[in-house]
Amino acid sequence: MEPEQYDHAQTLSQPVTDENRRWQTYLNTLALLGLEQWLGDRLDDRTIHCHPDVTESACYLNVDDFKLCLIATEHVLDEIVTISQRVVEQTDLVVDFYVVLEVLEEQAQLIIRGILRHDQLVNYCSQINWSSSSQGYYQLPLDLFDPEINHLLFYVQFLPAISATRSSAATAAPSLVTSPLAATEPWQRSLQSTRTRLSQWLRDVFDDGWLTCDHLIHPESQVALSLRNPNVGAKRGRLIDVGMQVGAETVALLVTITPNPPTQFTVLIQLHPTGGKRYLLPDLKLTLHSKAGKLLQEVIARSQDNYIQLKPFKGEVGKRFSVEISLGDQRITEAFEF
Repeated sequence: MEPEQYDHAQTLSQPVTDENRRWQTYLNTLALLGLEQWLGDRLDDRTIHCHPDVTESACYLNVDDFKLCLIATEHVLDEIVTISQRVVEQTDLVVDFYVVLEVLEEQAQLIIRGILRHDQLVNYCSQINWSSSSQGYYQLPLDLFDPEINHLLFYVQFLPAISATRSSAATAAPSLVTSPLAATEPWQRSLQSTRTRLSQWLRDVFDDGWLTCDHLIHPESQVALSLRNPNVGAKRGRLIDVGMQVGAETVALLVTITPNPPTQFTVLIQLHPTGGKRYLLPDLKLTLHSKAGKLLQEVIARSQDNYIQLKPFKGEVGKRFSVEISLGDQRITEAFEF
């Protein structure tokens, strides 16, 4: 954090008379300014806007059409995140993501501890007997939040799909509002309508949403280390959410392409867990289909599989195929062309 951010936070919090409320407003402002700077350094093609009304309850930031609610704290005690009941339940305050930030004032640093989609929060509330405290606050386990902050940057790639659902977002009973992200069909159509050109990867041309493996898999993972072999060609991955109705399960789809002279290419496709999880959900299915829809390969995760993969296969420039990731009734299809 920069000195001018401290000055600005002091100015905004000074009119608050109650000492505790003034301090929290100060922390919220620092979190808001810090996250705005962090996002701006990484999303220079997006419009980032801070909402001017910072209170002790929360503060808000927009990335294009995305709305984020920032939860600022000096420390996360007992791995518990405290959030105002009003922020969660009030219709006009509904957001796409909640972001937990630890404010280390003396060190002039922020730690982004995790992100949580609004529909994930609603799903969590529906599964447990969750009541607010007498002070009007909810307490959430920190492990409910996704610690991989790069996932937030990834979701921005789907702004068109999310915006399309915004006008048709429904209200969930009795008091929690359903986020636009909870509508799954437009999200799936967005993924299905895009065809990835793999041969371009060998020329360092990558479609939006395809990230390096280091952004998706924990760097200490032995599998991640094996994927960093510089001689395997081009490799990228993207996040796939296959569980919006069954716990918001996110996995990483990793694709590696290597040239096979003179005219062919070899492709390896894998699925890996994300968010610090060791294993994939059992029965998660990865299938390969031809352009005509014929089933070519299928692999299903068992109870302790830390990844699954299709057998490597070959193709020539112009050949098309698709990969389907499914879990129960949830199905996501990725289309490819060599």
